[in-house]
Amino acid sequence: MGTLDEILLQHELEVMAGILESKAQYRKIVKAGIAKWVKDFQDGHIEIKTVDDLKKLIEIDIELQKDEL
Repeated sequence: MGTLDEILLQHELEVMAGILESKAQYRKIVKAGIAKWVKDFQDGHIEIKTVDDLKKLIEIDIELQKDEL
């Protein structure tokens, strides 16, 4: 068994790995949302005046990417 510092570090690493995995899943969802929005726009189901949803999806995607840089 490791020292207390080693145990705390291991726990911290596991928490960070979980957060990164969640962010990756959230990005997949956001990307799918963006792709769906673009397809709906191309198919004429969305008008230009309703681009706020796309803007929000892009902002979420950018926020999720910030820690990756």
